[in-house]
Amino acid sequence: MKQKSVRERSSDMIEKKVVKAIIENKFPVDSSLPSERDLANDFGVGRPTVREALQRLCRDGWIEMKRGQSAIVNDYWRKGNLTTLENIIQHHDAVPDEFVVYLLELRLLLAPSYTREAVTINQAKVIAMLAHLDEVEDDPESYARFDWDIQKGLVRLTSNPVYLLIMNSFDSFYINMATKYFDSESNRKFTAEYYENLLKAVLQGDSTQTERIVRDTMEQSIILWNQKSRRE
Repeated sequence: MKQKSVRERSSDMIEKKVVKAIIENKFPVDSSLPSERDLANDFGVGRPTVREALQRLCRDGWIEMKRGQSAIVNDYWRKGNLTTLENIIQHHDAVPDEFVVYLLELRLLLAPSYTREAVTINQAKVIAMLAHLDEVEDDPESYARFDWDIQKGLVRLTSNPVYLLIMNSFDSFYINMATKYFDSESNRKFTAEYYENLLKAVLQGDSTQTERIVRDTMEQSIILWNQKSRRE
């Protein structure tokens, strides 16, 4: 495999640091970034290296560049793309709680559909996955990993490969956030009851009931996350 050049590695580093600064609001939306010259001095690199990083940031929706002017920070929620989302996830230590809520709302839209499809197409395999609930240790990380394995397992059993591409982007981020969520004993109990009820519906082959249980639970999980965030 061809190794990256020093310049490529340096531009990667600059790109990541600027993204993190934007997420943390050190470079607010509509503000100007430092000039290429200043950034080059700050990072101890040449201007071509800075320009390469800025061009990628522009491509991915983080900034807007105009000839002869400093780059302007975009409203990345409106002008970003899937790469922007991936960048945000990579900096999950700097992600605000509201972003987690956005993702939970996205899960609310997707999970009922892919769970229903998985049960319709592969009922026996869904039952086999859910049957391992009793083996999960009663600690936050174990619950987080079990929950994530179930979600990814369900999408693998559907006919839509895009679901899995989306899920694969969230691996480390999901485990980190879910571990925080499952730090609450009551949230672990709520989730255990959810999977028990889900297993009963799947055993009956009732895909409509399965979809309803998932939707109701996803709605409640948003409420529980918000309650936990307010207490911290």
